[in-house]
Amino acid sequence: QGVAELVFGDPQALADLNAIVHPVVAQAIGARLAELVGTDSIVVLDVPLLVESGRDDLAGMIVVDTEPDVAVGRLVSQRAFKEADARSRMSRQASREQRLQRADFVIHNDGTLDELKVQVGACWDWLRTKAAEQ
Repeated sequence: QGVAELVFGDPQALADLNAIVHPVVAQAIGARLAELVGTDSIVVLDVPLLVESGRDDLAGMIVVDTEPDVAVGRLVSQRAFKEADARSRMSRQASREQRLQRADFVIHNDGTLDELKVQVGACWDWLRTKAAEQ
């Protein structure tokens, strides 16, 4: 049994794990960001629970969005999740509406890989424009 199976069914265990992991991750992110101050680097934080974190010191937030049933199907087919487990985990995260409300840029990931590549290119252009404005 993996850590995920242990904690996602037990709210207290999940809270305990988050209390251990999140401060360490935040410290590591802060240290890395401090190293990049004064550079022309564009920093992208790939943080699955960013909306839940309440972090508000970002230049912008990108949300990769997909229909919930598509997301569940991908978790089942590509990552060997059980459907009930995938839905249970998703129910504990910020809702789709909450993520979209916080988004400054949305990448819609319901189509083909080629369509996704076009959107990622547009997102990169948006990031470069945001960086130039800073």
